Amino acid sequence: MGPTITITGTMHDRFTDILTPDAIAFLTELHHRFAGRRHDRLADRMRRRFEIGNGHDPRFREDTAHIRDDADWRVAGAGPGLEDRRVEITGPTDPKMTINALNSGAKVWLADQEDATSPTWQNVIGGQLSLRDAIRGELVFTSPEGKEYRVTAEQTPTIVMRPRGWHLTEKNIDFTDRVGRTMSASASLTDFGLYFFHNAQALIDSGQGPYFYLPKIESSEEARLWNDIFSFSEEYIGIPHGTIRATVLIETLPAAFEMDEILYELRDHCAGLNAGRWDYIFSIIKNYRGRGARFVLPDRSKVTMTVPFMRAYTELLVKTCHKRGAYAIGGMSAFIPNRRDPEVTDRALEKVSADKRREANDGFDGTWVAHPDLIPAAQSEFDAVLGDRPHQLDRQRDDVEVTAEQLLDLRIGRPITAKGVRDNVSVAIRYIEAWLRGLGAVAIDDLMEDAATAEISRSQVWQWIHQDRRTEEGERITAEYVEEMITELLAQTPRTDSSRFDDAADVFREVALQPEFPAFLTAPAYARLLSENN
Repeated sequence: MGPTITITGTMHDRFTDILTPDAIAFLTELHHRFAGRRHDRLADRMRRRFEIGNGHDPRFREDTAHIRDDADWRVAGAGPGLEDRRVEITGPTDPKMTINALNSGAKVWLADQEDATSPTWQNVIGGQLSLRDAIRGELVFTSPEGKEYRVTAEQTPTIVMRPRGWHLTEKNIDFTDRVGRTMSASASLTDFGLYFFHNAQALIDSGQGPYFYLPKIESSEEARLWNDIFSFSEEYIGIPHGTIRATVLIETLPAAFEMDEILYELRDHCAGLNAGRWDYIFSIIKNYRGRGARFVLPDRSKVTMTVPFMRAYTELLVKTCHKRGAYAIGGMSAFIPNRRDPEVTDRALEKVSADKRREANDGFDGTWVAHPDLIPAAQSEFDAVLGDRPHQLDRQRDDVEVTAEQLLDLRIGRPITAKGVRDNVSVAIRYIEAWLRGLGAVAIDDLMEDAATAEISRSQVWQWIHQDRRTEEGERITAEYVEEMITELLAQTPRTDSSRFDDAADVFREVALQPEFPAFLTAPAYARLLSENN
């Protein structure tokens, strides 16, 4: 008996447009060829985290020094439609947000099936439908209030789709291997496979191509796995090798030590790297959560892009990219405007402008924003540096020399405050509550929160407790201290019939207050609280 894919989730309206027999056959082949290697790479991650936790700091690899030292190799670079990436808008793939992104005026849209999407079955396949229809010029949406949304922009952004990370599964799809073992499908292979199979040729016909953001990568071996998947997929549907272009998010600490190697493994398919700042901070906390006081960060709001270890990481990224002909894309500032509050909007625009000015002057070729109203501010900063040029790859940053010690120097010199603890508890619970209702990107206290920022909030609380930290005001941070804040938050928060605050608080307790540290908060939340009927 050969390997099979079985759909176990409920088949909603038009799901058969995506879950076609031919698409399922492609998913089956992807899992047959690559699911085992995925498990090997996840085992490598666990082993590396264990080593770091036991005192073995990451270093630039000796066995790949020849790759770093070879000055001659380059990546494929920008594909058609990716030549100018100065402003990219990010967001989920529901119909309304898809249309808003395509009308935004950005150069690129990061169509996010990952941290900005709560992976309900409806969102997973509904997002694929939105993308399919948008690529074919067929997408329209009417809100419950009767407002109609259409794509009206003459020039729409180039779509770069972000699948879910290697660690996640899709529990509404089962894969049975050739020896009869059944397991949940890989979320990465599912998201990539369905999007690629249905849209690659249509995107090529439109003058662009199948482009992807690759999240949560931790090693060049993981990059090699993606490269092999790309090569196989191109051959499977009969398009030229190298048609796919990928931009890798450097958002884990181990990956920061392997930027050259990641580019090298993906060189036939690689367009660039992105500085995924929020997940990067989370990765540092996760890996160093038990290593003592010098690895404890202060309030989340004080861990800015200008602290030394974040400067080292981003400057190394720009230098590495430009040496190899790869675009360096900046990260997302969390500040967002509020159309009902001009003061909040002015403050957001000021902070975003400063953030993008720094990135442009550092050599980045583009940046992310989370809201259409921020595009003019971001673009003006990059226009000031780029002018009519689509990039600044010629800026080699030979002035930059970054050591392993600089990447691991977490000293900031700021305290943990009671407000910082309370803000983390509040943001994490409110975000998880929205996530459980199917929302993956949520405006909270004038900041755009997604799974990555919620991860920082809960992991800091866990670390502060287990490293026996005190607030600036003298309070010892304990599980009991945090529990009081949870109780207070739940008592003060208005509820509706659809609210899931009690569930969210239980998830938070599991990922922030228990002795064990789950690697990702979304994994236990997904396993416990998302039903196939979502």
